[in-house]
Amino acid sequence: MASTILKKALNFSAINPPIFIRAYSTAKRNNLYSRISPLGDPNLSLVPVLDQWVQEGKKVKGAELQHIVRNLRARQRFQHALQVSEWMSSKGLPFSVGERAVQLDLIGRVQGLEAAESYFNSLNDEDKVDKVYGALLNCYVREGLVDKSLAHLQKMKDLGFASSALSYNSLMCLYNHTDQFEKIPDVLSHMKQNGVSADNFSYRICMHAYGARSDIGSMEHILEEMENQPHITMDWLTYSTVASVYIKAGLKEKALIYLKKCEEKVSKDAVGYNNLISMYATLGNKDEMMRLWDLQKRNSKKQINRDYITMLGSLVRIGELEESKKLFEEWESSCETYDFRVPNVLLFGYSQRGLIENAEAMLRDIVKKGRLQLQIVGLFDADDVEAFISSLKNKVPKSREMFHALIKAYTRSGKEVDGLLESMKADNITEDEETKSLLS
Repeated sequence: MASTILKKALNFSAINPPIFIRAYSTAKRNNLYSRISPLGDPNLSLVPVLDQWVQEGKKVKGAELQHIVRNLRARQRFQHALQVSEWMSSKGLPFSVGERAVQLDLIGRVQGLEAAESYFNSLNDEDKVDKVYGALLNCYVREGLVDKSLAHLQKMKDLGFASSALSYNSLMCLYNHTDQFEKIPDVLSHMKQNGVSADNFSYRICMHAYGARSDIGSMEHILEEMENQPHITMDWLTYSTVASVYIKAGLKEKALIYLKKCEEKVSKDAVGYNNLISMYATLGNKDEMMRLWDLQKRNSKKQINRDYITMLGSLVRIGELEESKKLFEEWESSCETYDFRVPNVLLFGYSQRGLIENAEAMLRDIVKKGRLQLQIVGLFDADDVEAFISSLKNKVPKSREMFHALIKAYTRSGKEVDGLLESMKADNITEDEETKSLLS
């Protein structure tokens, strides 16, 4: 049964939110971000952390909170980013119109379009600047609402808020999201007609659109035009886009040329190295993957969990499980925060190849080392959770966390929990405040 549950769990994704997680940190830093960063569970509120920081007499600086919001947003922790943003505004800290635009974007992502529109309508006219209008446009684009996006963009034009490439790029994103690739080059032409200079992103998304339509000739024409623009500085993202189009088209030799161009522009950018490693994995080129990983280690300050996830995922993709295991052990011996997404990549690789015993042995070893306490979050129904915990009863000690997982699963399924409470007592596990909270 454990094998069945593990397969079901790992079927979500190699880098999806953790299946079994309670972060374990060995970091010694004591700043606000170091307290917030390990709390990756979106169900955990950051408000008590922020309040506790103030209660300890520590200062809260607007610039620091802005940096935290940007960082959380970049890591797609939108729920937490919104909590920090709203906490800032509730405490009367300086809040610029740019931060209002960010908050509107986060509201759209977390609470939905209706909440974003309500927030926009609640603002004073003087606060509805171009960035705020642009943030609402991005909300419409994310939802794929063509008519609303076009109407909103027209209003921005009427107000003089569509004089930069940003608005046109949003429209191109809309057509990209709705698979209307044929309309994207027209937007680029419209920009030129209106005297708006295309930026790197404009050209990249246009090249992507031609690639999606297998129009390699037109993509190469746009690339040549871009390289001849005096205001454009070619970057690794652009050459990565070109290489990706060639890879999908099966033009391996051309892809390799632009992967080399991409590498020349990466410098010390870890994200760029991750991108290159992933594309070489697509080509099945282990030697280049390992060479770039060594380069990344030399040129970047340090490797973070995201970098290990990328490299592990790339090794798993090409079937190098032994190499993946060595890399995981390297990460495990040096990590500051135990992020279960990292071992989850290798667990996923084992599961894909039917090596369930390897996956189970790895999971037991992680628990045995005390790196995490077992906590099953809401991915399964009560029967699944009960079966999995039962299968582990002779492998890991029962804990309050196990019973809490069962209580949550029973509650979701509408099952009575009285029997669980009796079992807790029989195992000499007392109820705590969290238990009482779950029961209430």
